[in-house]
Amino acid sequence: MGPRSVSVVTLPSGVHALVRRTHEDRVLQVLREHGAMTRGELATRIGLSRTTLSEITSQLLERGVISVSADETRRLGRGRPAEKLTLDPAAGQYLGVDFGRRRVRIVVANAAHDLIASDAVGYDASASWADRIAAAFDLVDRMGAERGLHFEGVLGVGIGFPGPFSPRVPHEPSEPVAEARRAGAVFMRTAFADRFDAPVLLDNNTRLAGLAEATWDTAAGADHLLYLRLSDGIGGGLVVGGRLVTGASGLAGEFGHISLGGTGELCRCGKRGCLETVASIGAILRRCTEAGAPVASLAELGDAAGKGDPLVVGVLRDAGEAVGRVLGSLAVALNPSEIVIGGEVAHVSDVILEQAAATTAYELLPVGEYSPTIRTAALGDEGGAIGAIIAIFQNSPLLAGYRSA
Repeated sequence: MGPRSVSVVTLPSGVHALVRRTHEDRVLQVLREHGAMTRGELATRIGLSRTTLSEITSQLLERGVISVSADETRRLGRGRPAEKLTLDPAAGQYLGVDFGRRRVRIVVANAAHDLIASDAVGYDASASWADRIAAAFDLVDRMGAERGLHFEGVLGVGIGFPGPFSPRVPHEPSEPVAEARRAGAVFMRTAFADRFDAPVLLDNNTRLAGLAEATWDTAAGADHLLYLRLSDGIGGGLVVGGRLVTGASGLAGEFGHISLGGTGELCRCGKRGCLETVASIGAILRRCTEAGAPVASLAELGDAAGKGDPLVVGVLRDAGEAVGRVLGSLAVALNPSEIVIGGEVAHVSDVILEQAAATTAYELLPVGEYSPTIRTAALGDEGGAIGAIIAIFQNSPLLAGYRSA
């Protein structure tokens, strides 16, 4: 019997085009989610050979869809300096908006994950949703005029919403506060969608700040992070596997309403002894005054603590111990690799962080080097707005929940 002939099957050109387009889409999605990456990192993450990836990226570079990044810029998810590929910075912009109690913060990033602008403007704590949105739009106009930015190409808007909120919770007409918050969120989403003609992601601003702290620096990022913000109110967020946990109904992270004991002060949530009644701004200032050290602002609180006022330091240590008790219990249950404490209170004095860290360590299991590291937040006031943009870039589980909301 002679040698068998082997026929070569050639795929139709249409199939070749489909396979190439699929590879291109995968490259673009990874760059959109993770920012600038080397060809080697892309090949590993996507599962393509170096040869195939080189062909795909060369075509995308020739068409101007991607470009070589400049590593010295401040970026979302920065890694070690190297020649990296990134989405074309001119492909569009993303807005991160964080509505706090007394101010709105806006950050702008391009498609290459570069932060190109950041600013904030204040308003009264009693301002309506319409007034807060108007302040945000005025700020956008001012940022555009001062920095030469144009917002016609906005590809997505992420909004950090203040207070407990989830579109997945059923309507409760008997809960006027919750319904007012829901109506405000719908009004806000509609206003931004109409203004920028772009998809709008909306979630709790404190959770988004936690996401930012976990994923801002991919070289030192934490896949499992517990975040707590101490401010006018107290909230937090949990990041597991690099993704934000929102919970069954979207209300995860309300750590300020974990009770320290049923005999404490009455909280606005209706319970007694919540962490918020001990470690929020208002609670700390009130307790200082009751102890005989009348401080009326965070600045005065910081000055008094810096001078070693024993009454103020005592109040701060009590707040830090309460924070540590809550964080310790959460850490035992959730086993994070990192705990981050943010908000204005965390930065007013080292006393709270030191006491919180000591109390947390006491509450933890004796696991030595596996204990979580504890630090103050690195991103400050920009955290919530940056986290809103990161959630868009990640195409995180948040988006799946909000598409139909």
